[in-house]
Amino acid sequence: MKMKTGMLWFDSNDERDLSEKLKRAVIHFRKKYGANPTLCYVHPSAMIGLESRTIEGIEIRGSNMVLPNHMWIGPHEKGRKRRVA
Repeated sequence: MKMKTGMLWFDSNDERDLSEKLKRAVIHFRKKYGANPTLCYVHPSAMIGLESRTIEGIEIRGSNMVLPNHMWIGPHEKGRKRRVA
């Protein structure tokens, strides 16, 4: 993982897809921090069937360091190039 600062979000509602879960997390992130996240790490199982590696301009990456039903969202680190798939 390259992101050092972010917010951990938990959503185990099976009725919501990853896009909906991320939108809810982003709303909370914006209210709490007054900024827009640009990067989101999820468990690799959450990426199965995902058509795009970006949702609403936020880059999605899989990582085994993130537990299922969790998201680690925040900004890209300054000075690092942003990868877009």
